[in-house]
Amino acid sequence: MRVVYSPAHLAHDTVTETVLGSVIPANEVAERAERIRSTLEADGGFTIEGPTDHGTDPILAVHDPGLLRFVEEAWSAARAQSIGRPYLIADTYPNFRMFEGMSPEFLASRPETGYAGGRAGWWGLDTANPLVPGTYVAARSAVDVALTAVDLVLGGDQAAYGLCRPPGHHAARAMAGGYCFFNNAAIAAEAIARSTGARVAILDVDYHHGNGTQQIFWRRGDVLYVSLHAHPDRQYPFFLGWPDETGEGEGSGANLNLPLPAGIDDDAYLVALDRGLETIAATPGDVVVVSLGFDTYGNDPIGDFALTTAVYHECGRRVAALGRRLVILQEGGYHRPSLGANARAWLRGAEGRPYEPLPAAGFGPNGSDR
Repeated sequence: MRVVYSPAHLAHDTVTETVLGSVIPANEVAERAERIRSTLEADGGFTIEGPTDHGTDPILAVHDPGLLRFVEEAWSAARAQSIGRPYLIADTYPNFRMFEGMSPEFLASRPETGYAGGRAGWWGLDTANPLVPGTYVAARSAVDVALTAVDLVLGGDQAAYGLCRPPGHHAARAMAGGYCFFNNAAIAAEAIARSTGARVAILDVDYHHGNGTQQIFWRRGDVLYVSLHAHPDRQYPFFLGWPDETGEGEGSGANLNLPLPAGIDDDAYLVALDRGLETIAATPGDVVVVSLGFDTYGNDPIGDFALTTAVYHECGRRVAALGRRLVILQEGGYHRPSLGANARAWLRGAEGRPYEPLPAAGFGPNGSDR
């Protein structure tokens, strides 16, 4: 399998994030992608190559031009306005209750503030999404990684893996959030739909619901979105990801949310995965975009599932058994010591190669790789 990777992600050098008012060490750090890259290189069964530049048109096919402009300009604007912090995070967000009773026409007339901190709120979702000097370069590169994986699959590869960082599935049409700035999976799915004219499926197996992906395709019947995730009654993004969210208009029935309980184990997870795969199999189309997250792992610091490394191999095998071409894009996963082994297991399963677990690395219960 070919792996698309760019060192440009290193420019998004995050150190801290803010959660419930407290500054904590960042979870979404450069080490995540480097752990995966080095493990896949050592495996010997993967070919790693760089992305090609696709420009901004594919981003604008999915995102509001204002979001692209904000991410590009935000850091220089913050410095020009003497905001001297090491990162940019908003402290004010436009909650919908602020606008209660106001007409859509009036709200559409409200100008975007010129202050960098206010713009971060205007285009943002949460305080756990720090923007730093190299964020735009890294986010643009992640999109190119995703689109290059699309190129490989549409060019004849059965599957390709895009090692995207920053991740993307929380980014909505006009909103960044959840460590995400541009929605790599949505941009990839849109590019496939435009290129082939066929229906596309997105399978999101990150621990968190991909609220951004759902929002982008909510009224689209040509892109099926299937998500397995922690129940929003207890986990981010909280306000979306419920099972009764099935799409509207032309997209009615093209959205399937499968929220899962805390502590779910391998066997129960595979049952849920099979339900999602059955929905994809019943829908026309030849390409599946996989939003691949490993924050479902039992030791992940911000998740509460109980999955093991071994089950990721079986997950990859079952997804590949659909017989469709796969564009596999990295999303979350924050237990850094296990990321390489987990990605390797999933991808080897998708290729039909045996699991062959790595030697015990001391990152699972009793010092094993689970």
